[in-house]
Amino acid sequence: MALPKLTPEQRQAALVKAAEIRVARARLLAEVKAGSVSLEQLLDRDDDVAKRIKVSQALRALPGIGSVKAAQLMARAEVDEARRLGGLGAQQRRRLIQAVTN
Repeated sequence: MALPKLTPEQRQAALVKAAEIRVARARLLAEVKAGSVSLEQLLDRDDDVAKRIKVSQALRALPGIGSVKAAQLMARAEVDEARRLGGLGAQQRRRLIQAVTN
């Protein structure tokens, strides 16, 4: 499928919007890393910024969790490594929170 032809103005607007979303996502993950936002609070958010974060990235933002432990937690919660927060079901969310707190 070919990408639609964008005018230079449309392309610039899309680039600006993408940069703003990346900054918002980084800010949210920094709040998780600082401990001001918990995993449960992050999973309860209903905005596009939070929904687009990969589960593995959210777990790695938690204090004391690196790549290996994040992969183990995701396996224990039966969450695919490519899954994003917005794509998690209720059972996956529950299992993920349970895996992190235990």
